[in-house]
Amino acid sequence: MKKIIIIAFIFILSGSFKAFAIDEIQQGATLSVQDCVEIGIKNNPQIKIYEQYVKMQDYAVGRSKASYFPTIGASIGHDYGNSDSGFRATQNRGSSAKVALNQLIYSFGKVFSKVKMEKFYKIAAEYDLQTAILDVSNSIKSAYYAVLGAKANVDIQKANVLVNERQYNRTKAFFDEGLVSKIDLVNQEVYLSDAKINLVSAENLYQNAIVQLNNAMSVVNAPDYNIENTETFNFKSNYAEVNLLNIANTTTKADGTIEPKEAVLTMQVEKTNILENYKFTVYPYTLEESIERAYKNRPDLLSMQATKDAVNENLKYAKKSYLPDLTGSVGYNWGNNNYYSTNGITLGAYLTMSNLNIMDTNLMIKESKAQLEVAEQNVELVKQNIYFEVQNAYINMIQLEKNIPLMQTKVKQTLENYELADARYEVGLGNFIELQDAKENYNNAQRDYVQTIYKYNVALTDLQTAMGEK
Repeated sequence: MKKIIIIAFIFILSGSFKAFAIDEIQQGATLSVQDCVEIGIKNNPQIKIYEQYVKMQDYAVGRSKASYFPTIGASIGHDYGNSDSGFRATQNRGSSAKVALNQLIYSFGKVFSKVKMEKFYKIAAEYDLQTAILDVSNSIKSAYYAVLGAKANVDIQKANVLVNERQYNRTKAFFDEGLVSKIDLVNQEVYLSDAKINLVSAENLYQNAIVQLNNAMSVVNAPDYNIENTETFNFKSNYAEVNLLNIANTTTKADGTIEPKEAVLTMQVEKTNILENYKFTVYPYTLEESIERAYKNRPDLLSMQATKDAVNENLKYAKKSYLPDLTGSVGYNWGNNNYYSTNGITLGAYLTMSNLNIMDTNLMIKESKAQLEVAEQNVELVKQNIYFEVQNAYINMIQLEKNIPLMQTKVKQTLENYELADARYEVGLGNFIELQDAKENYNNAQRDYVQTIYKYNVALTDLQTAMGEK
């Protein structure tokens, strides 16, 4: 019940928090993935709420220890009485004052159990905070890799526009020479238009990815900034160059510039991989090892185990409710009425049981036992969920890990095919459709390769999160 109230409190408060742009992001800055994670952790309202919850539990621990400290009591009063016995009427007036210092000497373990219970709840709160940090870190990393993927796709589409522009110029030159038909020129115009449309779409997706990253970092009104490539997502932004054939056959323009005369344009397709210096390392742990690491590290599991320990201490406290408290007291009393006055110091030791209700205490013990059983089952439920979560993330990551070298091979193969088709078309042995198919296949292979790397990074992040590693 306590955790339910706190969770409801968190959801109510979360709607009233606002994120603000922070000084860590400067105009034109370049952020690493770790920079983004740190900014997000600092800004996230949910994390701030859990930080306050940890403080609340710390105060609860302090309050539970307060029973070890003495209490001070004081009172002052005035009494007036009037009685008539039939023979004589009397009036009584008096004043009194009392101050006392009370100290718990021994509670038979009740206070000790209560302190331990609150300490375990504090531990659970700290692990809940770590879970929130882990979730925020995962969201930011996923959004970060999405930006890298979108950025790479923009560069691919820019290169595709460049290639299609060069292809159009070459096709037009062929058409002017009567070497190709009008339909080839018109088709190339369509391909160039499509390439430009795809570039606009890619740029829009990139902007949306930036917005999602800002949202994950809880930053609004963010200035323009750049992000770094990561070791597992390091791509080139230059995919195609242009050379001119028949460069020796040139003409000099009036402004002094030299241009080829009757030259034919051709694409020198980029021969390096999209991902430059890409360090692909096979994941070092087996599924069983990954699950064991998750059981050891997952903060939500550790939180549930701490909650179980707290509930167990609450059961011990309930069982000790039958036992009395041994207290000591020292005080000073003063009194004065119509007949006499008194004052003096009092000392005492008392063994007390405060309003013991046997039936209520017995039911409280049974309720605590049921709560402990629920807590134990919750631990097993979280462990079971962790097992399948890690297993699912592991399978996804391994599948993408296997796809990466296959995609690398596909990029090289489509590149080779494109170069062959380009050479055949150059000398008149290949047709326009064959060339366009080869170009599209190469462009799609590059895009699919980047998408595979993006998915792999996200899958690896999900697996690390499932294992409780930030």
